[in-house]
Amino acid sequence: MANQNHQTGIHHITALASHPARNVRFYTNILGLRLVKRTVNFDDPSVWHLYYGDGTGTPGSILTFFPYPELRPGRHGNGQAVEIAFAIPQTALAFWIDRLVVNRINFEGPFERFGQTWIRFRDPDGLQLELVADATAPDITPWTAMPVPPEYAIRGFHGVTLWEDNPEDTTRLLIDILDYRAAGREDNRQRFIARSDNALARIIDIRHTPGFWRGASGAGTVHHIAFRAGNDDIQAQIHEQVAQAGLTVTPVRDRAYFRSIYFREPGGVLFEVATDTPGFTIDEPVEQLGSALKLPAWLEPRRAKIAATLPSLDDEDSAV
Repeated sequence: MANQNHQTGIHHITALASHPARNVRFYTNILGLRLVKRTVNFDDPSVWHLYYGDGTGTPGSILTFFPYPELRPGRHGNGQAVEIAFAIPQTALAFWIDRLVVNRINFEGPFERFGQTWIRFRDPDGLQLELVADATAPDITPWTAMPVPPEYAIRGFHGVTLWEDNPEDTTRLLIDILDYRAAGREDNRQRFIARSDNALARIIDIRHTPGFWRGASGAGTVHHIAFRAGNDDIQAQIHEQVAQAGLTVTPVRDRAYFRSIYFREPGGVLFEVATDTPGFTIDEPVEQLGSALKLPAWLEPRRAKIAATLPSLDDEDSAV
């Protein structure tokens, strides 16, 4: 049974990167996202966990990274979330084409998909990114240091594309448990839209790529997709349904800014279900988001050692 929580859709997406300072420079200076939280990978505190999003860190706008210096490139393939699409206002496409050209970033397009205009490019590690001119793109809360004029700024996620060899079981999971509905096909791509009152981050596309090689983890690949749970009760319901479907699901884990469960969908993509609360302002006010290293209480006794181990985010050699 689907979950009528009216807050379904994507909560955040987490990817792998190599050079941390280069990652910060690209996503803040070029794409104009705010670094809303600088913390660490709670499972490996020697590694940064960097969160980018809109001015307040709205769920559905958050792209996060685990940057491992010298991490080798991954390989895009089946069993991965591959293409991350950001929504921009319909009037912003020319601005972004010009911005990519000026910053010497190669791109493909414009091209049409599902009646919308898209462009595609890659970040410095090869992560596949897309911008979608979206008439329904919501307004954002700008941040005062934003390098992109608010009227052209990225509005959060439009959606993400999974590459799947056999998508049938994944389709059932999206519809029966994660509260999506089928919304059409185009070529080898099937679209699913979250049943949500929120206009942000509602799209999951599945590209049917039978016989293609399996993806391999590394820099420039997605680590996991996190879906929104309206509250803890909804998350518990999803946990039960995932387990009943025969998939292995973790206990609830405290991620400081949300509570999470994890499981692999039948095609192999790592899924997370995350609560909206408590949110990113639990340990710093909106005006100071992302300005200092934040650690959960259980890591605070190790702060000095952790801080000394982390690579600089302000390396002058971080040119894109």
